[in-house]
Amino acid sequence: MSTNDGIDPSVPPTGEGCVECDALGGWWLHLRRCAQCGHIGCCDTSPAQHATKHFEQTGHEFIQSFEPGEDWFYSYTTREMYDGPELAPPRDHPSGQGVPGPLDRVPDDWRRQLH
Repeated sequence: MSTNDGIDPSVPPTGEGCVECDALGGWWLHLRRCAQCGHIGCCDTSPAQHATKHFEQTGHEFIQSFEPGEDWFYSYTTREMYDGPELAPPRDHPSGQGVPGPLDRVPDDWRRQLH
């Protein structure tokens, strides 16, 4: 994979959490990073599913996990997992952020709100 494939290894992530959830005061289960523009969005199990919505709005095909210890890539187009290049740091959210997170915004009934 290369920048021609919709991946730009030089672009840093947009922050430490889901851009839209942070703006709305929401929470997430896991985070995904757009491999083209660095947008951080929440996974499809999260209530708001912002990573997929970002793909639908932009066509940016590849995401990488933004979870500690995970480095897989996924293509929304092929629905397959891939190995990919090292992206600009940081590679994941802060370990103290919590899963789900951020800890101070996770409701008591969070499990019932997952997809």
